[in-house]
Amino acid sequence: MITLTILLVVTAVSQCFCYEAKPCNPNDCRLPDCRCAGIDIPGNIPLHETPQFVTITFDDAVTFLNNDYYQKAFPDRVNPDSCPVAATYYISHEYTDYSLVHKLYRQGHEIALHSITHFSSTEYWKKLSVSGLADEFAGQKVLTSHFAKIPSDDLQGIRMPFLQMSGDKGFEMLNKERINFDSSWPSQKAPGLWPYTLDTLSTQDCVIGPCPTNSWNGTWVQPMLSWVDPRNYHCSMVDMCLGLPEDVDGLVSFMIDNFNRNYLTNKAPFGFYVHSAWFIVGQNHFAAFVKFIDYLQGLPDVYLVGASDVLKWVKNPVSISKMKNPSWSNCRMPTAPDCVAKSCRLKKNGQERYMTQCLSKCPATYPWLGNPLGEVNYNL
Repeated sequence: MITLTILLVVTAVSQCFCYEAKPCNPNDCRLPDCRCAGIDIPGNIPLHETPQFVTITFDDAVTFLNNDYYQKAFPDRVNPDSCPVAATYYISHEYTDYSLVHKLYRQGHEIALHSITHFSSTEYWKKLSVSGLADEFAGQKVLTSHFAKIPSDDLQGIRMPFLQMSGDKGFEMLNKERINFDSSWPSQKAPGLWPYTLDTLSTQDCVIGPCPTNSWNGTWVQPMLSWVDPRNYHCSMVDMCLGLPEDVDGLVSFMIDNFNRNYLTNKAPFGFYVHSAWFIVGQNHFAAFVKFIDYLQGLPDVYLVGASDVLKWVKNPVSISKMKNPSWSNCRMPTAPDCVAKSCRLKKNGQERYMTQCLSKCPATYPWLGNPLGEVNYNL
């Protein structure tokens, strides 16, 4: 009898208090807290009065090597509302220089989460439990906030490594850990989907399953709208596109063609999703990227913003005529860094690791799963 009671208690504790999502009724799902998946412009704002948001995102570690590209691409750029142009950095832990992450944040960029381990097996991410996902992403949130001196509340989004979805488990983790949005879910639909919540059943195409089927109230999806390469194949990230031109003008034309798939239809947020290594493998890739940003900044209705700023607008949409100043987004203006970089020589499973961070004291051991602050030295 005692054994049965314990079993029932354990079962109840591990149970997911969730339910299968129902089709969305727009009369019941309303902004700012709920939005049905769809291609319609939030707030029924006319197309000519709708801003075109562009989210430039970089995945993986921030290092002194790729930071050079980031500093060259964005200095002194501003949007039509005088807010700084911002990218979103989905950072993984290993090899990341947290003093550089702090600097990017202080420049006005958004920092988001890409896991602690970035383990190379897609099966790992597909099958990882809710608690395992929390170790990876909530742990990375604690780690990044602490060592990069960034407010925890400003770390509000995730991207799964290799865009490998984990079904409802990933969104259960977001819901439990109060992380606001996911941007891991590719979509090949055109016109593109605007961001939406998972209160109700998603209509998004499931490119890399499993995809969620349960209801997760208030959790947002920022669809990764696929590009189309010169072979007419869909690519979830720019560096996955093949058959590209080699010259700068040809690359820029390719970028503009993809941008226009959103800009000339429903102005769904356009994502330039890339790994910084793409700038190294192609001689003209970075030059084309900068020239493309120059092109975008010549358009009066284009805003290059972090992913969270897109959600701020979607929740409370306003017309371009009301976006002449920073008040619509309450943007973070650039401020001087408050980080004295300290390099720490640490141990991870007996192997030497160096970690640069913003605290005067080094952690006891290399921060990792289950020990995101490196407080316990398991190598003693």
